[in-house]
Amino acid sequence: MALLPSEQNLFVVDLHYIASFQEIEPELDAHVEFLEENYAAGHFIASGPKVPRTGGVIIATAKNREALKQILTADPFHAKQLAQYTITEFRPSMMASQLS
Repeated sequence: MALLPSEQNLFVVDLHYIASFQEIEPELDAHVEFLEENYAAGHFIASGPKVPRTGGVIIATAKNREALKQILTADPFHAKQLAQYTITEFRPSMMASQLS
């Protein structure tokens, strides 16, 4: 089974904190749980904090942008309005062999 389904595009989700880190920090455990659930479901491929720590990045796959937006509503950072999300969709034309 391919890591990236051929019928799905990839998405770069750019999270930008709109709250202080003092407000973000208490929600980190719940955010990590959200990430782990979506890795297990096959939606997320990679994620991590930006450097400097002004937010984070998620590389995701989904049927379409609307499906991904629905997934992201479960993120505590979204529910508590702690981060803004910018979603960039792309269709990979080349990728590392271990991803195909």
